[in-house]
Order: sequence, then C-alpha cells, then structure tokens
Amino acid sequence: MSSGAAYDDALANASAFDEFYGLRILECSAERTRGALDVAAHHLQPTGVVHGGVYCSIAEALASFGTNQAVASRGAFALGLSNATSFLRPVAGGRILGSAEPRHRGRTTWVWDVELQDDEGRPCAISRVTIAVRPADDARRRP
Repeated sequence: MSSGAAYDDALANASAFDEFYGLRILECSAERTRGALDVAAHHLQPTGVVHGGVYCSIAEALASFGTNQAVASRGAFALGLSNATSFLRPVAGGRILGSAEPRHRGRTTWVWDVELQDDEGRPCAISRVTIAVRPADDARRRP
C-alpha cells in the first residue's frame, strides 16, 4: 500500500465485506457519511429481525469511510477500534439508512456518532464508533 492516488482510491471504495452484505455509500466526507442497506433474508436472525451485527457493520463502515476521506491524503488509513451499538427498534424489512458525524477528530483517533433509521425515519440503532488512524506504512507490515 502506498500513499498515492491508487491508495486513496482503494480507501474510497467499498470493501468486499461491505459489498457482500449490501451497503451502499450515499455520501462520504470528513463532515458526514451516509449509507443505505436494503434488508434481505440473509440479514435476519431466526426471529425474523435484522441481526445486530448488521447495524454494527454499517456503523463501523460509515465511520471508517469518513475518517479515510480525511486522512488518506496524508498517507494514513482508518481502522475500527471500538463500536458500541444500542438497538432501539427491530427492523424486519425495508431499508436501513445510516448517518454518521464525527465528534472528535484527533491525530490518532476519531470518534463518530452514527444513527441508523428504518425507512420511516424512526431510529432503530445508535452507535458510538472510535476509529484508529494509522500511517500507511503500518498496513505494509500486516501479513
């Protein structure tokens, strides 16, 4: 990985995991990141509602995308460090919309508040996500 245009492009695109579960990024900046997910059968628990891990995944992705948008140009990248998600309302179908806004923009960590809503605009989960900011050289040391 390098800190050039290819590196910036790689961080701007959805990861294979985000593509796998169906997250679409609608807006991405260091100020606000928004995404959407159309709920499908593979997102549901045996009880028929969206699995909590789906909400956590959306929240971490939105926070990571927004942080990467800000730090990639200086040769850094974002990694999830902490994800605390509270579930407020079950969702069994339709669409989940997420909106993330940063609350702290530090040199080595960013903290984001993420709200996830159903397609009627009702909050279904809220998350506080802490993102670690690391130099691109750290990525090269991974196996």
